[in-house]
Amino acid sequence: MEAPHSPAAETAHQPAARLTLTSPEQTQELGRRLAKLLRPGDLVLLTGELGAGKTTLARGLGEGLGVRGAVTSPTFVIARVHPSLVGGPALVHVDAYRLGGGLDEMEDLDLDVSLPESVVVVEWGDGKVEDLSEDRLHVVVHRVVGNTDDDRRRVTLTGVGPRWADAGLAGLSV
Repeated sequence: MEAPHSPAAETAHQPAARLTLTSPEQTQELGRRLAKLLRPGDLVLLTGELGAGKTTLARGLGEGLGVRGAVTSPTFVIARVHPSLVGGPALVHVDAYRLGGGLDEMEDLDLDVSLPESVVVVEWGDGKVEDLSEDRLHVVVHRVVGNTDDDRRRVTLTGVGPRWADAGLAGLSV
Protein backbone atom coordinates (compact mmCIF):
# COMPACT_ATOMS: atom_id res chain seq x y z
CA MET A 1 0.00 0.00 0.00
CA GLU A 2 1.31 3.46 -0.90
CA ALA A 3 1.93 6.14 1.71
CA PRO A 4 -0.61 8.98 1.43
CA HIS A 5 2.01 11.54 0.36
CA SER A 6 4.00 9.44 -2.04
CA PRO A 7 4.13 10.48 -5.71
CA ALA A 8 2.65 7.12 -6.74
CA ALA A 9 -0.35 7.63 -4.45
CA GLU A 10 -0.94 11.13 -5.79
CA THR A 11 -0.87 10.03 -9.42
CA ALA A 12 -3.90 7.86 -8.65
CA HIS A 13 -5.99 11.04 -8.45
CA GLN A 14 -7.56 11.95 -11.75
CA PRO A 15 -8.22 15.57 -12.69
CA ALA A 16 -11.73 16.59 -11.69
CA ALA A 17 -11.95 19.42 -14.20
CA ARG A 18 -10.12 20.67 -17.29
CA LEU A 19 -10.95 24.09 -18.63
CA THR A 20 -9.74 26.31 -21.43
CA LEU A 21 -9.77 30.01 -20.59
CA THR A 22 -9.29 32.70 -23.21
CA SER A 23 -8.66 35.83 -21.13
CA PRO A 24 -7.41 37.07 -17.76
CA GLU A 25 -11.02 37.99 -16.96
CA GLN A 26 -12.06 34.35 -17.36
CA THR A 27 -9.16 33.28 -15.14
CA GLN A 28 -10.32 35.68 -12.46
CA GLU A 29 -13.93 34.49 -12.87
CA LEU A 30 -12.78 30.89 -12.38
CA GLY A 31 -11.23 32.02 -9.09
CA ARG A 32 -14.51 33.63 -8.00
CA ARG A 33 -16.46 30.45 -8.82
CA LEU A 34 -13.90 28.18 -7.20
CA ALA A 35 -14.07 30.32 -4.03
CA LYS A 36 -17.68 29.22 -3.57
CA LEU A 37 -16.41 25.66 -3.06
CA LEU A 38 -13.70 26.58 -0.56
CA ARG A 39 -13.98 26.38 3.21
CA PRO A 40 -11.71 26.94 6.21
CA GLY A 41 -8.84 24.47 6.25
CA ASP A 42 -8.53 24.18 2.47
CA LEU A 43 -5.07 24.14 0.94
CA VAL A 44 -4.84 25.19 -2.71
CA LEU A 45 -1.61 24.80 -4.71
CA LEU A 46 -1.27 26.94 -7.85
CA THR A 47 1.24 25.74 -10.42
CA GLY A 48 2.19 27.19 -13.79
CA GLU A 49 4.80 29.05 -15.77
CA LEU A 50 5.70 32.65 -15.02
CA GLY A 51 2.85 34.76 -16.33
CA ALA A 52 0.43 31.84 -16.51
CA GLY A 53 -2.19 33.56 -14.36
CA LYS A 54 -1.67 32.12 -10.88
CA THR A 55 -1.98 35.50 -9.18
CA THR A 56 -4.95 36.44 -11.39
CA LEU A 57 -6.67 33.26 -10.24
CA ALA A 58 -5.77 34.07 -6.61
CA ARG A 59 -7.25 37.55 -7.09
CA GLY A 60 -10.52 35.94 -8.16
CA LEU A 61 -10.39 33.65 -5.14
CA GLY A 62 -10.03 36.70 -2.90
CA GLU A 63 -12.96 38.42 -4.55
CA GLY A 64 -15.08 35.30 -4.26
CA LEU A 65 -14.19 34.87 -0.59
CA GLY A 66 -14.92 38.54 0.11
CA VAL A 67 -11.57 39.35 1.68
CA ARG A 68 -9.98 42.71 2.47
CA GLY A 69 -7.20 44.12 0.37
CA ALA A 70 -6.09 43.70 -3.19
CA VAL A 71 -4.69 40.24 -3.84
CA THR A 72 -1.35 40.83 -5.53
CA SER A 73 1.75 38.72 -5.93
CA PRO A 74 3.42 38.30 -2.52
CA THR A 75 6.77 37.41 -4.11
CA PHE A 76 8.89 39.70 -1.94
CA VAL A 77 6.93 39.40 1.31
CA ILE A 78 6.37 35.66 0.75
CA ALA A 79 2.90 35.66 2.36
CA ARG A 80 -0.05 37.99 2.88
CA VAL A 81 -3.12 37.47 5.03
CA HIS A 82 -6.38 38.90 3.71
CA PRO A 83 -9.06 38.89 6.44
CA SER A 84 -12.64 38.23 5.48
CA LEU A 85 -15.04 41.16 5.19
CA VAL A 86 -18.08 38.87 5.15
CA GLY A 87 -17.52 36.52 8.10
CA GLY A 88 -15.86 33.79 6.06
CA PRO A 89 -12.34 32.41 6.19
CA ALA A 90 -9.30 34.60 5.70
CA LEU A 91 -7.20 34.08 2.58
CA VAL A 92 -3.51 33.37 3.24
CA HIS A 93 -1.75 33.95 -0.09
CA VAL A 94 1.79 32.56 -0.27
CA ASP A 95 4.36 32.79 -3.05
CA ALA A 96 6.94 30.04 -2.58
CA TYR A 97 8.90 30.92 -5.75
CA ARG A 98 11.91 32.24 -3.84
CA LEU A 99 11.88 29.37 -1.35
CA GLY A 100 14.04 26.48 -2.45
CA GLY A 101 13.38 24.04 0.38
CA GLY A 102 10.32 22.16 1.40
CA LEU A 103 8.05 22.54 4.37
CA ASP A 104 11.00 23.07 6.74
CA GLU A 105 11.88 26.36 5.03
CA MET A 106 8.24 27.45 5.13
CA GLU A 107 7.85 26.65 8.84
CA ASP A 108 8.51 30.27 9.81
CA LEU A 109 5.31 31.25 8.00
CA ASP A 110 3.23 29.20 10.49
CA LEU A 111 0.98 27.94 7.70
CA ASP A 112 0.03 24.94 9.83
CA VAL A 113 -1.36 27.38 12.42
CA SER A 114 -3.26 29.44 9.82
CA LEU A 115 -4.67 26.50 7.87
CA PRO A 116 -7.53 25.33 10.13
CA GLU A 117 -9.39 28.66 10.02
CA SER A 118 -8.19 30.01 6.67
CA VAL A 119 -7.99 29.14 3.01
CA VAL A 120 -4.27 28.86 2.23
CA VAL A 121 -3.30 29.41 -1.41
CA VAL A 122 0.32 28.69 -2.32
CA GLU A 123 1.80 29.69 -5.66
CA TRP A 124 4.81 27.57 -6.64
CA GLY A 125 4.01 25.20 -3.76
CA ASP A 126 4.49 21.86 -5.50
CA GLY A 127 6.99 19.75 -3.60
CA LYS A 128 7.03 22.24 -0.72
CA VAL A 129 3.74 22.26 1.20
CA GLU A 130 1.90 19.02 0.43
CA ASP A 131 2.58 17.72 3.95
CA LEU A 132 0.45 20.51 5.42
CA SER A 133 -2.70 18.57 4.55
CA GLU A 134 -3.62 15.22 3.07
CA ASP A 135 -6.57 17.06 1.48
CA ARG A 136 -5.57 19.69 -1.05
CA LEU A 137 -6.50 21.10 -4.40
CA HIS A 138 -3.91 21.30 -7.16
CA VAL A 139 -4.62 23.88 -9.83
CA VAL A 140 -2.25 23.75 -12.80
CA VAL A 141 -2.37 26.64 -15.28
CA HIS A 142 -0.63 26.19 -18.63
CA ARG A 143 -0.21 29.05 -21.06
CA VAL A 144 1.04 29.18 -24.60
CA VAL A 145 4.73 30.06 -24.37
CA GLY A 146 6.84 32.03 -26.78
CA ASN A 147 6.30 35.29 -28.62
CA THR A 148 2.53 35.20 -29.08
CA ASP A 149 -0.64 37.16 -28.36
CA ASP A 150 -2.47 33.95 -27.51
CA ASP A 151 -4.12 34.42 -24.08
CA ARG A 152 -5.46 30.87 -23.83
CA ARG A 153 -4.86 28.98 -20.61
CA ARG A 154 -5.46 25.30 -19.99
CA VAL A 155 -6.43 24.79 -16.35
CA THR A 156 -6.50 21.42 -14.64
CA LEU A 157 -8.04 21.04 -11.19
CA THR A 158 -7.20 17.91 -9.22
CA GLY A 159 -8.50 17.28 -5.73
CA VAL A 160 -6.37 15.13 -3.46
CA GLY A 161 -7.96 13.44 -0.45
CA PRO A 162 -11.50 12.75 0.69
CA ARG A 163 -12.37 16.45 1.09
CA TRP A 164 -12.39 16.86 -2.70
CA ALA A 165 -14.13 13.60 -3.64
CA ASP A 166 -17.52 15.23 -4.16
CA ALA A 167 -16.66 18.92 -3.92
CA GLY A 168 -18.25 19.90 -7.25
CA LEU A 169 -15.07 20.61 -9.19
CA ALA A 170 -16.37 18.86 -12.29
CA GLY A 171 -19.23 21.37 -12.54
CA LEU A 172 -16.96 24.43 -12.69
CA SER A 173 -17.13 26.53 -15.84
CA VAL A 174 -16.67 30.16 -16.83
